Amino acid sequence: MKRLVARPLSSIATVGHIGLLGGAFLFQLAGYAPCAMCIWQRWPHAAAIVLGILAVSGVMPRTMAALAGLAALTTSGIGFFHAGVEQGWWPGPSSCTGGGDGLSSLSATDLLSTEITDTIVMCDDIVWQLGLTMAGWNGVLSLGLAMIWFVAARRT
Repeated sequence: MKRLVARPLSSIATVGHIGLLGGAFLFQLAGYAPCAMCIWQRWPHAAAIVLGILAVSGVMPRTMAALAGLAALTTSGIGFFHAGVEQGWWPGPSSCTGGGDGLSSLSATDLLSTEITDTIVMCDDIVWQLGLTMAGWNGVLSLGLAMIWFVAARRT
C-alpha cells in the first residue's frame, strides 16, 4: 500500500517542480530578466525533475525521491537567502548586488558595449512581489515540495 502512495506523491512533486521552473521561464518571457541568484535557483528544480522522472519510472524510487527532496531543499534555501538579500536583511554576493563590485572585472569596452541585449539585474532588486518576492515564493513552495519528496521516500 505504501508503494502505491509513493508514486503519486513523486508525480505530484515532479509536476510541482515543472510548474515552478516553467513559471520562472514564463516570467522571463514576460520581460522579467533573472539575476544570478534566480538562475542558481533553477538548477535544483531541473535536477529534481530528472530525479522525479526516474523515481516515478521505478528506478531506485526511494533514493531518487530522497535526492529530489535534497534538491528541493537546496533551491528553497537559495530562495530564502535571496529573499533576505532582496529585503536587505543580509548582504548578497558582491557580483550581483547594489554595490556593483562585480563590475570591476569588466573592461571599459565591455561596460560601454551596445552589443549586450540582456538587461543586467541586480540580486538585491525586487522586480516582482505578491506578498512575497519571487525568491520568497520559491523558498516556501520548494520547502513544501521537499516535504512531499521526503514522505514519498519514506513510503517507498
